[in-house]
Amino acid sequence: MKLEGIPFQSIDWSRIKPTSHPSEHGSVTVQVLEVGNVRIRKAEYSPGYVDANWCPRGHVVMVLEGEIVMELSDGRRSTLGPGDTFVVDDNDGTHRSSSPGGARLFIVD
Repeated sequence: MKLEGIPFQSIDWSRIKPTSHPSEHGSVTVQVLEVGNVRIRKAEYSPGYVDANWCPRGHVVMVLEGEIVMELSDGRRSTLGPGDTFVVDDNDGTHRSSSPGGARLFIVD
């Protein structure tokens, strides 16, 4: 990821309208800010959330609260809790997440 065209700014998350997206199991509510060539998100997964789609995009993700399970299409799995971070690039395989008890995440891609 190369950060370009992003002037210094602070982010007032209270001004960014959340949107909710249902999945087959649970839902995710996200706040999204796109600046320059970067997307910055806060996401809240409901308990029992399972992503219905496989994502090919690279991310830097930090778990703020709760626990998530990251599953890569090649079978790798990782469980992350508060303060844990994972990084995946665009070429490391598609992935999806689930959260048995719910979670809050901070995501940059």
